[in-house]
Amino acid sequence: MRFLVRLVVNAVALWLTTLIVSGVTVVPFGTGDTTAVVLTFLLVAFVFGLVNAVVGTIIRVVAFPLYVLTLGLISLVVNAVLLLIVAGISDAMGFGLQVESFGWGIVGAFVLAVFSWLIGLFVRPALDRRRR
Repeated sequence: MRFLVRLVVNAVALWLTTLIVSGVTVVPFGTGDTTAVVLTFLLVAFVFGLVNAVVGTIIRVVAFPLYVLTLGLISLVVNAVLLLIVAGISDAMGFGLQVESFGWGIVGAFVLAVFSWLIGLFVRPALDRRRR
């Protein structure tokens, strides 16, 4: 259940990011109707979660000294790289996330992180109540 909630939270945050950041877009598969768009956002959020779990963990461990040295600001660059990796995977599939440049990747990663955090503030208390 928790996995599905995080998937939906990330998909909504990604959708809001594409509305605000002009350099980050999502190209839906198929005809582009509402169902295809929603499924595309969910698929991109799933791929982003996988890339973040596997590649992101490796990068964070290797770059730990840089995290300490920059007081965590390097996380914007790491998240932008992860966003660009997801865009590359999506491009190979023929639909999904598109990021125009590394600069747009940094802006997109920042906006995505803010939206994920904000949505998580509202969703987390509901999940904690269900546990009790």
